[in-house]
Amino acid sequence: MKKAINSLFVVGLFLALPFFLPAQTPPHPNGGGAPGGGNTPVGGGAPIGGGLIIFMIMGVSYGAKKVYNFRGDNED
Repeated sequence: MKKAINSLFVVGLFLALPFFLPAQTPPHPNGGGAPGGGNTPVGGGAPIGGGLIIFMIMGVSYGAKKVYNFRGDNED
């Protein structure tokens, strides 16, 4: 019975959190000016290239390690 009460409490907590912890609204692009009225693109100016390359390198190295370990375990 205690496990069921704890489970209901956790589910209720996760359902209620969005009402108590709202996110902030994003700032208007271009500092509140008219769309296209500044140098900043409408979607923002954050670069994603460097982080994407690092993420891909980490994924490939993790996959290579998994393949290496799998082949090492099955050499009978």
